[in-house]
Amino acid sequence: MTKAKAGKDAVDPPIALEQRLKRLEEILARLESDEVALEEALTLFEEGVGHVKGAERVLAETELRVEELLANGDTRSMDVTDE
Repeated sequence: MTKAKAGKDAVDPPIALEQRLKRLEEILARLESDEVALEEALTLFEEGVGHVKGAERVLAETELRVEELLANGDTRSMDVTDE
């Protein structure tokens, strides 16, 4: 099986939001440098767009989960005290 075929069929594990944000910061720093070639800049931009879409998906799923929990009344009060 070729690498392209294996990559196409394989399911990538989900990337945490924090990891996506960190990688986006790295991409931005690289793109802002004067040392990046056009082709590399395009590749980085494409990767960044993928991370932004993934982050939006994670946030939307989280928001939906919170809304479902609140709608179902699956909440409990917490005793929060300042130390």
